[in-house]
Amino acid sequence: METVHTKKRLAVITGTRAEYGLLRPVIFKLLKSDTIQPLVIVTGAHLSSEYGNTVTEIEADGVPIAARLNILTHGHGALWLPETVQDTIGQFSRWFVENKPDGVLVLGDRYEIFAAAQAAAMTGVPIAHISGGDVTLGAADDYYRHCITKMAALHFPSCEDSAKRVIRMGENPAIVHNVGGLGDENIRSIPRMDLDELSESIAFDLHHPYALVTFHPETAGGADPAAQSDMLLDAMDTITEKYDMHWLITKANADAGGQIINAKIDTWVESHPAQALAVTSLGVKRYLSAMAKAAFVAGNSSSGVVETPTFGVPTVDIGDRQNGRIRCENVIHCQADAAQITQAMETALSDAFVQKAHATVSPYYGGDTSGRIVSILENALADPNFGAPKGFYDANV
Repeated sequence: METVHTKKRLAVITGTRAEYGLLRPVIFKLLKSDTIQPLVIVTGAHLSSEYGNTVTEIEADGVPIAARLNILTHGHGALWLPETVQDTIGQFSRWFVENKPDGVLVLGDRYEIFAAAQAAAMTGVPIAHISGGDVTLGAADDYYRHCITKMAALHFPSCEDSAKRVIRMGENPAIVHNVGGLGDENIRSIPRMDLDELSESIAFDLHHPYALVTFHPETAGGADPAAQSDMLLDAMDTITEKYDMHWLITKANADAGGQIINAKIDTWVESHPAQALAVTSLGVKRYLSAMAKAAFVAGNSSSGVVETPTFGVPTVDIGDRQNGRIRCENVIHCQADAAQITQAMETALSDAFVQKAHATVSPYYGGDTSGRIVSILENALADPNFGAPKGFYDANV
């Protein structure tokens, strides 16, 4: 006999530390929903010792895990990405067919989310997508994201520009909800550690001017991750010597080239043991606490352009990975060149720019973003037409 479920069953997929940090308040609210049962599926870097086994952060939060789908088993050769995507589609397709969820919630634009969304679309599971409509020209994520948009039945873009872009892609405004950014909500809602607690928790003294650094590979355009890393580390050498700056570094993600960057970082940190610490993951609370007190943020993580405006912290965005995103007044953009990075960091440390950064207004404010997402999901999943074939919305926006 087929099991009758009184609640609608929503698969929620997470593959990275950053993504889980954003989804976290949504998952917590879903766990309290009277009409939705979240089924959290953990995959990707969460299940890899190389990237910190960050599934432990989910377990520590007490979040029930419905499935663990290990996809990072294909090495690092030329075929690792297509083979990983193929494997991911297969594993998620089987899970969707066997478990028959009423919908799936995905965030962002990474290859594993792209693959999981394909599996959902091909097995008839309606997709709700957070953070569609963004643009990141320096990463393959850009077209992954737009492909997910065309497969999705419900959209939660993080700002007005992104919402308009989703509609221009042919999505009906009735299913496009500008809810604001989850990163912005986290900053406003998660209690932060003071410097004493944060320093003790990472065994590294932050009672000293420090920068928070995260640098990922550029996965579009053919940039050399080794050469770019060298440029960044050369600039950090200069700033360390001139300003006695300390560095808290979160390592690169599981994109192609991430291993190269992380090896370079480890070598550099070994030669600067008093000034630098590199970690695989800080977790969302420590990461935001560190961001709040940093002299500046540097690298090419999306958090550098999406989340730092809420803090008003000076930020140096390096290279092309985030090209296309809104860059607020607190963000200085430069190429991955040692002299340009050094100059940008010096500008970020200047009194005039610090004041300018502090006055920044974030375009990602959405109030109770996670609550709005859950409320819209409850209504959508209750609608028998959720996931019905959609037309192409032809209109000027």
